[in-house]
Amino acid sequence: MSFGASCCDSLKRFLLRIRIARATVYAMRRIANPLYWSYTMPYFTELSALFEEVSNWADLRHEQKAKIAPILARLQKTLADSKRDLERANPASEVSKREPNKLVEIQAVRPKGPRRIGNAMPKDRIQSRMRGAWLGRAAGCTLGAPVESWTPDAMEDLARVGKQAFPPTDYWAVHPNPSRVHYNECTFREYLKGNLRAVPVDDDLAYTLLGLLILERFGPKFTTKDVGAAWLDHVPMAYTAEEVALNNLKRGVPAAKAAEIGNPYQEWIGADIRSDPWGYAAPGWPERAAEYAYRDAYLSHRYNGIYGEMFFSAAIAAAFVVDSPMEALRIGLTEIPKECRLADDLRWAFKRAPRIRDWREARKVVDERFKGMHHVHTNNNACLTVFGLQLGGGDFTKTIGGIVAMGLDNDCTGATAGSIFGAVYGIERIPEHWWKPFGNGVRSYLKGHKKFTTSDVVKRFLAVARRTWEDAT
Repeated sequence: MSFGASCCDSLKRFLLRIRIARATVYAMRRIANPLYWSYTMPYFTELSALFEEVSNWADLRHEQKAKIAPILARLQKTLADSKRDLERANPASEVSKREPNKLVEIQAVRPKGPRRIGNAMPKDRIQSRMRGAWLGRAAGCTLGAPVESWTPDAMEDLARVGKQAFPPTDYWAVHPNPSRVHYNECTFREYLKGNLRAVPVDDDLAYTLLGLLILERFGPKFTTKDVGAAWLDHVPMAYTAEEVALNNLKRGVPAAKAAEIGNPYQEWIGADIRSDPWGYAAPGWPERAAEYAYRDAYLSHRYNGIYGEMFFSAAIAAAFVVDSPMEALRIGLTEIPKECRLADDLRWAFKRAPRIRDWREARKVVDERFKGMHHVHTNNNACLTVFGLQLGGGDFTKTIGGIVAMGLDNDCTGATAGSIFGAVYGIERIPEHWWKPFGNGVRSYLKGHKKFTTSDVVKRFLAVARRTWEDAT
């Protein structure tokens, strides 16, 4: 080969690298754009548009030194009055009848169900199933956390940049903001393939660990007031419904009322993500798991927000003794009001699931059914979880990879699906590349409990589960 030809080839390779680098930067910029997040259009788009236009006019006139203080004062009063009126408005009477908030009333309108499967704590591979449930949850959450609420298009761009399959078959290789700190503890770099050294921090995992602390401290008869005390002791930060409840507790509002004051997030996914510890603590006993979940959810949620936590807690409890995730989910449905909106949505998802071809169609039909619903609502995400477990077909990678690819609140849905899968099949059915990088370490942002180990978490959950069953006799 001549010197000239060699030089020409080198130049071509150099230019190719430049083009690849430019394409990578462009893709990263697209991915980092907030418009790429998986937000859904609100029900009242004209209201949102009007708020934005009013705000822009206020900015302009402020910059022009116009006298707008009286106008803004009237606007603030009008908005405050409207907020008060909306908060005081009651659900339609037919909805209230179908969707009670008291446990005894919820249980009175449940469909028939097994309530308790067996007369003692299950022993069949219980250690493997508990380990699988915890690490399955950790894996699903860790895969979803760096791309939480992203659109499928944005995630596919990220996979392309990292030269990875999509839906993902392993942890992400790259991230547009690797130095961003998540929950004041871990950078997103620590969630990426090759950098994992322990289960990293996330609220979807912190509340599971907090549930363990509550059960150990207060025992099977813990109350909503006890949950509130644990939050004040251990939760340094929270968002949406949890933030409202925590701030109300700090102001001296009783735990029984903390969800009812200034809280428009009562049916969002925040209680749903706290389902797991109650299912782990009552394996084979879905009714008891749902009761535990109710006491926890009541601190921050109402109506379908409560039912979401009860449903998944009961499903996880059932998962320890059944042979398929879908069977566990159907048992979970027997612990919430038969005619509530969540039950209706879940029945739709169960009926539709066998006909869903892939993750793209799953997201499409959910967007169509729940047009206008917030992307971190309980109901739409619960249906995506059903579709993800159905499409996974007993394959862990297909399950969490597909469900994270669907978007919406995908670290939550990935975590819940991973937990149910692990409880059904045990750790043996979860490929090692999903859990081995964690070692034995678990990180947390809980005050006074920043570090755990997986072996200890599993051991302690088995202990509280035995205590739950002993309390039954």
